[in-house]
Amino acid sequence: MNTRLAVLDLGTNTFHLMVAEVVDGKPVVIFRDRRAVKLGKGGINQRTILPDAMERAMSCMRSFKADADKCGVSRIVAIGTSALRGATNGQDLLAAIRKETGVEVKVITGEQEANYIYLGVREAVNLGNSKSLIVDIGGGSVEFIIADSTNIFWKASLDIGAQRLMELYHRQDPISTEDQKALTLHYDNSLVPLLGAMSKWKPGILVGSSGTFDTLSEIHCNRQGMPYFPASPEAPLTVESFWEIHKELLARDRAARLLIPGMIEMRVDMVVVASCLIAWIIERFALKKIRVSSYSLKEGVLASLVPET
Repeated sequence: MNTRLAVLDLGTNTFHLMVAEVVDGKPVVIFRDRRAVKLGKGGINQRTILPDAMERAMSCMRSFKADADKCGVSRIVAIGTSALRGATNGQDLLAAIRKETGVEVKVITGEQEANYIYLGVREAVNLGNSKSLIVDIGGGSVEFIIADSTNIFWKASLDIGAQRLMELYHRQDPISTEDQKALTLHYDNSLVPLLGAMSKWKPGILVGSSGTFDTLSEIHCNRQGMPYFPASPEAPLTVESFWEIHKELLARDRAARLLIPGMIEMRVDMVVVASCLIAWIIERFALKKIRVSSYSLKEGVLASLVPET
């Protein structure tokens, strides 16, 4: 009898549900859903989860638990990340989820998050023997991993996620030149550890993990007249195309960004500061190639679970 597993990723902006059936020792995804819960909205920089965010989270978890039950899963693994790591009232939400749904959420460290992201990306992208810089831009934290297909050489999880920085630096829309400069200075000050690691290991390729990178790839495909396959493990994007999209994101307000073919409402608010981080990385390290992994933390969690089944 095949085993069915559910992985829940409770992110700062988005909650994900993925159900997989393990067939001959390999996971086959049979159901996916995602919702813009915006757990960190309005409170992440104050280390709190606001009441309306709590209710959105509970509503989503009730729905996800019902979907998992319908799929006949034998095990649910739920992972909490940056917003739950940092919130002083995070335990209240975890207790409410446990009481109402029976789901036990494990809040992981930034280091564990980086490990799972690497495992997920490695499932999607053939990293080979060359070193790449893997970047996963979440709402609360950003994970940086320098790795090849078999080794992690360096990793870090930094609290410079897009929800945090959007609330601090995207105060006008379109974003002002002053806020862009302040954001760049914030990256200069926060990413000193990355500067040292990049100097030591010298990866030549940027591998973007899911989220904002998915949206950039979809916009790129629309502009190139290419089909976009959301279920594909790796998605296309070039550095040249990124710069074109980035300039447009800086120049448009929210309503105008939503009109960009390939943009989705789930990403439209935080995409500007996230794009600014990508621009900072590409420019600072003179990276010439970008790849997009559609897999991230939840796929990494799944990959780690399969040997246990």
